[in-house]
Parts: sequence; C-alpha cells; structure tokens
Amino acid sequence: MSSINNISKMNLLNRSIPSTKPYTERVLQFGSGNFLRGFANWMINEMNHKANFDSGVVVVKPTKQGSIEPLNNQEGLYTLCLYGLKNGRAISEHEIIDCIQRGINPYQDYNAYLLLAENPDLRFVISNTTEAGIAYNANDKLDDAPQESFPGKLTALLYKRFQAFNGAPDKGLIIIPCELIDRNGDNLKKIVLQYACDWNLGLDFVDWIETNSIFCNTLVDRIVPGYPKDNIENITTELGYKDNLVVEGEQFHLWVIEGPESIKEEIPAETCGLNIIFTDNMEPYRTQKVRVLNGAHTALVPVAYLYGIDKVRESIEDHVVGKFLKEAIFEEICPTLDLPKAELIQFANDVLDRFLNPYLEHELMSISLNSISKFKTRVLPTILEYIKRNGELPNRLLFSLSALIAFYKGERNNEIILLKDTQSVLDFFKLQWDKGHIPTIVKATLGNVEFWGMDLTKVDGLQKAVTTGLEHIINDGIHKSLESLIRNSIK
Repeated sequence: MSSINNISKMNLLNRSIPSTKPYTERVLQFGSGNFLRGFANWMINEMNHKANFDSGVVVVKPTKQGSIEPLNNQEGLYTLCLYGLKNGRAISEHEIIDCIQRGINPYQDYNAYLLLAENPDLRFVISNTTEAGIAYNANDKLDDAPQESFPGKLTALLYKRFQAFNGAPDKGLIIIPCELIDRNGDNLKKIVLQYACDWNLGLDFVDWIETNSIFCNTLVDRIVPGYPKDNIENITTELGYKDNLVVEGEQFHLWVIEGPESIKEEIPAETCGLNIIFTDNMEPYRTQKVRVLNGAHTALVPVAYLYGIDKVRESIEDHVVGKFLKEAIFEEICPTLDLPKAELIQFANDVLDRFLNPYLEHELMSISLNSISKFKTRVLPTILEYIKRNGELPNRLLFSLSALIAFYKGERNNEIILLKDTQSVLDFFKLQWDKGHIPTIVKATLGNVEFWGMDLTKVDGLQKAVTTGLEHIINDGIHKSLESLIRNSIK
C-alpha cells in the first residue's frame, strides 16, 4: 500500500520535469494511439535530438471516440520503454519523447484545426487511423465542422492551405500514412481527389494536389504492445514520476517509404541510424516482410505446437524446432526473394532476434487464427517460387504444410486443440479426419481451390511429399518426424 501512496504523490509528467525545448510545428499527425507514439514519434524524436530535424508534431484526434486531453495534460510528453535484443544483448531502456507540441480536438475546436493549414512551416502529414480509416464517406461535405472521415478532414485542410497560400508550389505537403492497408498512400490520394470532385474545389486545386503534394505508400513494422498496465507500478517507481501515457515497444523498427528521391533529402534518417528505407518501389520489401516474418510465423505454428511448445521464443530456443525454422528461412524462403543478399540476411536475423525477445511472450495459438488463409498468402507463394527457381521441392515448408493438416485434426497429445478458423474450414477438416485415410485427406486438402486459389495436386511431386510428411507425423510422431527431416532422411 505504501508504494501506491508514494506513486500517487508523484508529479505528473510535464515539461518542468525533463529539460525540453519547443520545436517548429512541421508535422501534422492524425491519431495519438500507441503505435504512432511508439514508432513514428520516436523516430522524429531521434532526428530532432541527433540531426537538428526541428520538427514538432501537432496531433489531431481523427474520430469522435477517445480524448486528446491526456496528451495535453502532459504537455505532449510521454515515456517510451523499448525492450528486446540489441546487438545480441537483451536491452531494456526508456526515454521521454518530447516532439509532440499539442493536441487538437476538431470536434470541439474546428477552427483551431483549420488554422493548421495556414502554418507556413507545415510540411508533413502522418496518420494511423486504423485499417478502416482510409475510407470514402459520401456524406462528408466541405462545410462540415468537422468532416466525419479522416480523408474528408484532410481534404478540407489541404483546400484551406491551397487558398491560404494561393496555390504556392512550395506549400504542398508530404503525406505519409501508416494504416495497414496495401498502397495506403495511393488509396488516400484517390479519396482526396474524389472529394475535390464532389465538392467542386476546382481544377487548380486538383492540379496542386497532383503536382505539389506527395502521397507516399508505406510499410511499417514494430511491435508496440502499448500501455503496460500489469507493470505500471514498477515502471512508475523506476521513473520517479507519473505518466499516464507510457508506451512499450520492441527494439526492432522498419519504415519503408515509397516516394520520390527528394523525400530522403528532407528526412535525416540515415544520419541517426534509423531503419527507414526510401524507395521508388516498396513491393520487394512488402514481399520480404510477408514471406520472411509472417511466413516464418505461419510455418512455425503447426510444427512447434504439435511438437509440444506453446510460445514463439521457446520454439526458436529449442534445438530441433529452432534449427527447422532457421533452415526454412535461410535455405527456402530467402532464396525466393530479389533483394540484395546482405539485406535479406540482415532482415532474417532481425526476425529471429525478434522471435527471441525475452520481454515479449508470443503464444503460438494466438498466431494460429485462420492458419489456412495465412498459409495461402504467406507461405504458398514461397513454395511455388522455390519450385519455379530450383526445379525441386522445399522440404521444410512442405513439412509445415503436412503439420498444418495434422494440426487441423484438432489433437495434441490426446488433448483437444481449440482451433480458430472459419466454420467452413473447420467443417472441412472434421469431415476429412473422420475418414481417417491420409492420402485421401491430403488429396482433398490440396485440391481445395477455395483454400489455395488453385489445385495444388497438379504441382508435380507436392501431393506425394505432403502425404509422406503427414504419414510420418501421424504414424511416427512429430518428434521423430521432425528430427528425421532435420537429418534430411524424409524423401
């Protein structure tokens, strides 16, 4: 009880506690959630402190839900705690992020929001309004205060800026959305131009958007669990002040920004050693993330779980399962990608470090949700590309497919597995496993076009390999089967 009383007497984090200075308001940010504060704001903070970026952030609340007041109560400050492996060592560190200058609620003060458009220093727009945030709302109007949708709000601000500076070419903005949808910048720009048409904003405004505002497509990657409610008392005692906005995140970060070369000249990421990649084509990086990070997760789950392991970190630490996954990544996944070999190896090693993060316990069953559709998008393309490039089968990934079919039997060591998938998938596997004939089960599964978008029984040798793997798993057990695979004895 005394520790709680001591914490209650501590001062709330504000700008009198750390030594901070104001920054020029150059960044408009839609959203104050954990991810942006643990990802983009941290990077801006790094560039402010290490490269004189001098970029203050104004946060705008994009929806009616939630409140901006907690952020303003702490004068934009919060503590970021980063955990994970760094240069092979487990690191736990924290710092106060001071780049956010203030927050605005457009639902309470729309004029304050529109005044941001008249700031001559404004240069960047960052957003994370959830996957549903980049969406067209036909009911939005220019004279709404505010518009309901994020793209509607952005269009109104861009038009105000266009008017305020008489369409000056140098007052266009660099817009960097972080929503987890494919081609997020392209989709956002499309909706903005739709509003420009709907609201009759004129061809000059449309031309200004097309010519002087840059909408980037992005790929973002960092695990940000958010507020550490289970450990906040210990963290508060360590910090020596109260912070209602503490954010936890992993050490790893990756931000791929697709746009013109000029953007790189304006964002001093390289000077600070930040893992921000500027490119004119982000697709190879998206493919790398999906196949190496997500694909490794998906390939690991059925193998490790049937092996008797429950968590990702324990899987990598296990001599047999860890070796299986490393070989799958370096020998079967990476060779199907077209990025420079050194980049691929570095990314793959980073992925393994993330899996080994001692501060984050990732349950295999939490990754197993909808494993069939995940296997289709994350692993199957690698299998097909490997066959195309090498003229042979990727034995480890096909063993994972065999294990996946065994996983959907719904049993581990005579205990029921709580499978989580669509009812049609669960019904399919129940029907197949009720039959109990392995070659029939494999043929029906691989031939299910609804699962894979194609008939996998037509891929030479694939059905035989998966059948053999499943027979080993069911008849010999997963331990003996996997150990046999590692010794390259399964044919």
